[in-house]
Amino acid sequence: MSYQAQQCRINRLTSSEPNQRVECEGGLIELWDETEEQFQCSGIHAMRVTVQHNSLSLPNFHPFPRLVYIERGEGILGVTFPGCPETYDSSGRQEEGIRGDEQREFGHQKDLHQKVHRFTRGDIIAIPPGAVHWCYNDGNEEVVTVIVNDLNNPSNQLDQTFRSFYLAGGVERSSEQRGKHTQQQFNNILRPFDPELLSEAFDVPEDLVRKMQQTENRGLIVRVDKGEMRILSPGSEQDYDDERRRKYVGLDVNGLEETICTMRLRHNLDNRREADVYSRHGGRLNIVNEHKLPILRHLDMSVEKGNMFPNTIYSPHWAVNSHSVVYVTRGEAHVQVVGNNGQSVMDDRVNEGEMFVIPQYFTVSVKAGSNGFEYVSFKTTSSPMKSPMVGYTSVLRAMPVQVLTNAYQISPSEAHQLKYNREHQTFFLPSRGGKSRRF
Repeated sequence: MSYQAQQCRINRLTSSEPNQRVECEGGLIELWDETEEQFQCSGIHAMRVTVQHNSLSLPNFHPFPRLVYIERGEGILGVTFPGCPETYDSSGRQEEGIRGDEQREFGHQKDLHQKVHRFTRGDIIAIPPGAVHWCYNDGNEEVVTVIVNDLNNPSNQLDQTFRSFYLAGGVERSSEQRGKHTQQQFNNILRPFDPELLSEAFDVPEDLVRKMQQTENRGLIVRVDKGEMRILSPGSEQDYDDERRRKYVGLDVNGLEETICTMRLRHNLDNRREADVYSRHGGRLNIVNEHKLPILRHLDMSVEKGNMFPNTIYSPHWAVNSHSVVYVTRGEAHVQVVGNNGQSVMDDRVNEGEMFVIPQYFTVSVKAGSNGFEYVSFKTTSSPMKSPMVGYTSVLRAMPVQVLTNAYQISPSEAHQLKYNREHQTFFLPSRGGKSRRF
């Protein structure tokens, strides 16, 4: 029996909020308890990160794929892939808030780097395992992100423990966990190295290496000194360096040039025009899978965002090929989940800011509250499939009437009602009490 199968003996599912806090100079990291039974079953680790204005989330990497949902704010993201060319040139840029002598130094030095991505509210961002990434908030409000890591992904050849490898910063003090203190393993990986060895490796003075190894108790998110960062990003005065990119077209850089190096990393979930399911009185569903965002094929993950109108019912259904990790972004709902033994494992009301897991093949139904319900659901496959029990694509409608009459000991007319009473609807079912109010 696999590790994952051993962990899916679910007796009870509950919605929960983060139970650990790591406070940093420029923001906050909140973590859900990865030892909870539902997270052990799904192999998922979840966290919520808040980055303050003019603050930088320091460069780090991890051995598993990650999906990042931008709940609030905007900023820029850098993702560095091994072997990919530097296609952006920020050399000679004028920096505000920097003294004249330092301005001249910035202006005359070369600064080539890999592509930088601009993100905004509603974006989903895919970060492959092993890719070093950083985030900078250049907006006017806090950036709040919800992050899901797939620890069970085959790319992670370590154990199913959450790990992040930081190239700067660190957390030396304990974090807070429901009134208790726990030690977090977030430290600068350069710190233990011999400074003399690194000095020789980088061909820089040893004093510079010692600065790289310092943490200064600033944490993993730091405030930016000397004014705001001005980094070349799409939409700024100097766009993508086409000439430099053409230099590399046709080259097979470690087999990545035409795949990882040039793939889109983000897609917006709030685009109404891209809704995959839409009901005038029920709501809309936006799905981002490997077809909309091809890089997800390499991560074997996907995501959907549901916007349910008040009192709408999400048809009872089960996921054929994935676990689902659901984060509530707005409103409330009544959620029921039933396991394979026919017993209820969840029958609760969930609220904004909470998260819960729906294991593969467990049947779930959701009824939105009086103010509607919005959620983001992360999937552990790049091409998710659902099997609904109600509507024009339901399993019951696909069965002959006589199968239903004998299975449930009902009349043919009652079987006909089961098959066709919702024949023009699917997934989001309006309340029988009347039309739901749109929002």
